This record gives sequence, structure tokens and C-alpha cells, in this order.
Amino acid sequence: MTSLSVEVLAADAAEPITSAGNAQLGIAVLAGIALIVLLITRFKLHAFLALTIGSLALGAFAGAPLADTIKSFTTGLGNTVAGVGVLIALGAILGKLLADSGGADQIVDTILARASGRAMPWAMVLIASVIGLPLFFEVGIVLLIPVVLMVAKRGNYSLMRIGIPALAGLSVMHGLIPPHPGPLVAIDALGANLGVTLALGLVVAVPTVIIAGPVFSRYAARWVDIPAPENMIPQRPSEDLDKRPGFGATVATILLPVVLMLVKALVDIVVDNPANGLQKVTDVIGSPLIALLAAVIVGMFTLGRAAGFTKERLSTTVEKSLAPIAGILLIVGAGGGFKQTLIDIGVGQMILDYSKDWSIPALLLAWLIAVAIRLATGSATVATISAAGLVAPLAEGMSTTETALLVLAIGAGSLFFSHVNDAGFWLVKEYFGMTVGQTVKTWSVMETIISVVGIVFVLLLSLVL
Repeated sequence: MTSLSVEVLAADAAEPITSAGNAQLGIAVLAGIALIVLLITRFKLHAFLALTIGSLALGAFAGAPLADTIKSFTTGLGNTVAGVGVLIALGAILGKLLADSGGADQIVDTILARASGRAMPWAMVLIASVIGLPLFFEVGIVLLIPVVLMVAKRGNYSLMRIGIPALAGLSVMHGLIPPHPGPLVAIDALGANLGVTLALGLVVAVPTVIIAGPVFSRYAARWVDIPAPENMIPQRPSEDLDKRPGFGATVATILLPVVLMLVKALVDIVVDNPANGLQKVTDVIGSPLIALLAAVIVGMFTLGRAAGFTKERLSTTVEKSLAPIAGILLIVGAGGGFKQTLIDIGVGQMILDYSKDWSIPALLLAWLIAVAIRLATGSATVATISAAGLVAPLAEGMSTTETALLVLAIGAGSLFFSHVNDAGFWLVKEYFGMTVGQTVKTWSVMETIISVVGIVFVLLLSLVL
């Protein structure tokens, strides 16, 4: 079993902070989520404060001691900021370097020159899928956001027409395709074949990302017709630069973390020996933190120096890149705190208790369990691991193909309807400058389409394989 699965399963096995029954927990979850939505939409309270109050109310509704609720919330907030927050900060620095040096303009000019009109959403979904193959969702977001926003702005496209395909590409890779952590853990828990799961995952992923990306973006652009938020678009300085980095150097800088993380994933699969020296090295350089940090450092030379930046100018660029993301960090962190509170009061176990009596086909059962845990906890990883653990006995006696499809059913279910208890929901909302309602109409619906279309194709494959 991978270290990630052991770590998360150990966390899941912790005793709940409340002794409330399942009925009370269910009511507490609904009340907590409703309170957050009401505070944000009706009373216009800042999302950070609403999530904080909602988390404390959730614990109170569930009968948990206030001290334990506070600890759960602060732990979740701290873990989220320590992980995702650092990635957002490094991504903001890299994005600012791209913008100020003219590197982002170079990429956007090339994309607009080679893909325009109806082809643009398809180009964005392809770029996002390739970049998202080895990357965590959050890393892909911070790498793609500057390009997405600038393409929408410069090409005069609806933000949703460009943004939804990019998000769909990242999300489908995250939920269905190894070497992402969720699918890898499910493969390990069910004893599935990695190669077969990867091959079938790609068969499911291609039509799923087309429907949830370029196709759905047409409707999302009508429902939420908003421009790219000016405060999130990396702004070029007013002065003209004598030179700007070349297209090749700029793309290489952006793809550096992609390559480092892909190398790590391949070594983990081929070598699969934590004591091996090569795997130890790739585990370090391929971690999201080191991979993005390396891109930032390299970018100071390939982007900043290439544009003629002095040391002082580089320092100023880094400093100015961090101020706009302060609010995002707090909101995403609070979303992580709310999610952790849900987990700690025992919502995941509540879902597992209810699902034991469900008498339905294995693939659909796996999907429904993952959906329920995803809705309750907001965590795709927790949903994947919990569902895999519950349906693992069903995998005994299954063929290689059936076991692989079981993994994919769980992965599809883990992406269902992201909402206010998912840190990713707030990440998308803030980067795209949307309201809660607009985020639900676009991002949440897109995630649901991915989940439903994914399980449909998994079931269809089960009929012919």
C-alpha cells in the first residue's frame, strides 16, 4: 500500500469528536452547509467568515465539544494552507513572472494565432489535459489560470467558454487517470492492474472531457456571461520591454513542474521501492512544492533575466505577486477547515454505515458510495479511499477488466457536485471572480457532468468487455 493511502486511512480511522447518531449528523451537515450559503448569499458576509462560522455551527449541531470543533477547523485550515496555499503562492509568483516578462503574452499570442473561434475551447481542453496528466489539480490551476484569463481577455472570449474546458481537462485527469493519488490508492486497495486501469481510464476520459468541457462550456457561457476578472489577470507593467523571452523558453519553464512530477510518477510505478536511491531523488524533485519552486527559480532566469530584469526588479515582481492572493488563501484554507470538521464528526462513517445495506450492482454501488462521501465531506480523495475500502471485498473473484472498471467507477463518483465544503470550489470561485451561485451553475454542474458521464461510460464498457 502506498504511503499516501496509509496516511489518509489512518486519519480516517480516528475516533469521531462527537457521539451523535447518524440522523443528528445528517441534520448537522445540511444545517451547516445551509448556514454558509445563507451568510454569503443573503447577508453578503465574506466567505472566510462564513466558512468559519459555519464550521463552528456544524460542530455545535452535531453535539461536538467546542474545543474539539475549533481544533478540527484549525487543523484543516492549517493543512490546506500548508499544502495548497504554498502552491498558490508559488503559482502566483510564476504567473507574475510570466506576465511582467512578456512570456504570457508570447504564449497567448501563439495560441490565438493558431487556434481561434470554435477551435479555442478544444485547444484549451487539450492543453489542460496534457498539463494535468501528472499534476495535482491545484498545481494545474495555478499554472493555467494566467493563460486562461489572458486568452479570454485578449481574444474577447467568454470566460466560461475558455475556463470550463481547462477545468474539465484538469478534473478528469485528477479523478480517473493514474498516477494521480486517488486512482493510485484505489488501484492498490482493490488489487487492480495499473496498465489496464490507465488504458480504460483514457477510454472513459476522452468522451467525458469532451462533453463536460467544450460541449458544456457553450451552455455555461450563456448561464454565466462574465469577463475575466481584472484583479486576477497578471498585468503587464506600463513601460515597454526591449525584449521578451522566447516561446520555447517560456513553455519549457511552465512544463518543468509537469515533467518533474511525471518523472516521479513513472519511477514510482516502475521501481516501486522506497529504499531505491533513484526513487528517493525523484520523490523529492517531483513533489508539488519542489517542482513549482524549481519552476519559479528557473523562471527568474528564463523569463525575468531574458526580459532584462535586474535583481531589484525580480524582487519587486515577487513581492507584488503575493498581495492579490491573500483573500484566496484564507477562503481556500477555511474551506479545508470546514471539510476537516465534517470528517472529524464522523460523516464519512455515517455514509459507510448507511451504504452497507444497499443491494445494487457493484459498479453502481461503488459510484454511489463515492458520491455520498464526496457530497458529505467535500474531499475527492477521502471519497475514493473510503469507497475503495468498502467495496474491496467485491473485487475478489473479479476479472482484471472488472476490477479496473471498479476503480474508475469510484473515481467518477468522487468528482460529483463540488460545493461549499470543497476547497476547490472556493479556489475556482475566487480565481474566476464568480459568486457562489455562478460557481454552482458552472463549476459544480461541470463536476457533476464528469461524474455522471464517467459512470455511464464505465457501465457501457462493462457490457462489452
